[in-house]
Amino acid sequence: MARKRIVVIGAGLSGLSSAALLAKRGFAVTVVDKQSTPGGVARSFTDNGFTFDRGPSWYLMPEVFERFFAEFGKRPADYYQLIPLDPSYQVFFNAHDCLTITRDRDSTRQLFEGLEEGAGRKIEEYLQDARYKYETAMGEFLYREYRSVFDFFNKKTMVGGVKLNLFQSLDKHIRRSFTQEKIQKILGYNVVFIGCSPFKSPALYSLMSHVDITIGVFYPQGGMARLVEAIYQVAQDHGAEFIFGEEAQAITVAQGRATAVETDKGVIEADGVLAAVDYHHAEQDLIPRPYRRYSPSYWHKRVLAPSALLIYLGLNKKIPGLEHHNLFLSDNWERHFQAIFDRPVWPEDPSYYIGCPSKTDPTVAPKGGENLFILVPVAPGLDDSDAIRKQFSDRILSHLEGLLKVTLTDAMVVKHIVAQRDFRRSYNLYKGTAMGLAHTLFQSALFRPSHRSKKVSNLYFSSHYTHPGVGMPMVIISSHIVADIIERDFS
Repeated sequence: MARKRIVVIGAGLSGLSSAALLAKRGFAVTVVDKQSTPGGVARSFTDNGFTFDRGPSWYLMPEVFERFFAEFGKRPADYYQLIPLDPSYQVFFNAHDCLTITRDRDSTRQLFEGLEEGAGRKIEEYLQDARYKYETAMGEFLYREYRSVFDFFNKKTMVGGVKLNLFQSLDKHIRRSFTQEKIQKILGYNVVFIGCSPFKSPALYSLMSHVDITIGVFYPQGGMARLVEAIYQVAQDHGAEFIFGEEAQAITVAQGRATAVETDKGVIEADGVLAAVDYHHAEQDLIPRPYRRYSPSYWHKRVLAPSALLIYLGLNKKIPGLEHHNLFLSDNWERHFQAIFDRPVWPEDPSYYIGCPSKTDPTVAPKGGENLFILVPVAPGLDDSDAIRKQFSDRILSHLEGLLKVTLTDAMVVKHIVAQRDFRRSYNLYKGTAMGLAHTLFQSALFRPSHRSKKVSNLYFSSHYTHPGVGMPMVIISSHIVADIIERDFS
């Protein structure tokens, strides 16, 4: 009996990991992607001896990747060297005020105690609570499909809802324990990694503090592209086929079933289709109108996660004062989030991230050089003209020079700027969002777009839009969920 063929649209992390899992379970898998190489937004590029990760730069929740590779009898160490970063990251408030978060719990307690009397004890309690939420989420919520409201609001969530803080904002949860503004910012900013704001995300996501402070931050030597290469290799080893440089243009549907994927170069017959691309693009552009589950008004009402302005810099000198991961958190903290979620504009005084992987990895920059990756969260859908890009990026670089008390412009060997229109053009991302949907309460779990099409029986979805959501670990978990769904449906 011929194996059932699943055509996967998109070779980002979601498409790659889904393809690997489905191929191992006996499906004939064909992956098609418009790009020339695998990885989607997690790809890398090189220029003049510098190697840059295009997008994700924080390797968090290592157990998710361990669990994925264990499905194939492998470990991450079989493919790349994983380095625990210490310090995990540092936080700038201004040129004279910088705090360092290390892997040492005693140092963390002393750091918080130095900021606010009694905060050393309180941070221990806060992290214990964050650990409970994290372990509950991993054990009860994240690896599950949600098909009805009863799947989500079950006995565990109803009885434990108060302790999980499902109905309180993260910002209010933090303020209950800490009055010092710097502490509030350190504990609140990490939800930006999952595309939200501490003022809009439920306090359940205080679990992110367990992730980045207790578990810690890691780095695959060579960059995030090593993870992409590893999953791509696993998928190939189990028989998945890949077609690059070919763009999916339509999903053919007949009598309520997907029968093929039409590309700009031909037709790929299918027994089932998995869209591992931007959900809005798949629904609104690839599926015939009668078979779309979500209306344009549905998408218009969603709270989108941020987009970003990215600046990639290759410098011919070393920059003192930076760690591998660095955050600048501005005084106008709340105003920046309002400029993303409430009144979308280019922010006047933004917080931003500075990655400097050359502090850890000598392979990403020529000897004596420095590799900088600057990410400024901004609202999706903004006007993204060349003039605006230049004005905004120049302002950020000038601020960074003042923050570090160095000159950068005289040392630039490489400079690239990426923003909303690049995300739309390269990856068909809705309104140029870099992350999909924000993790508000009513855009979490059950309330995220479904892994299954309601109107096409063999059409599935997996990406940063579906449960469990935004971030590299989340899209890997989404792949486990959708692979289980497809296997059950076809069995």
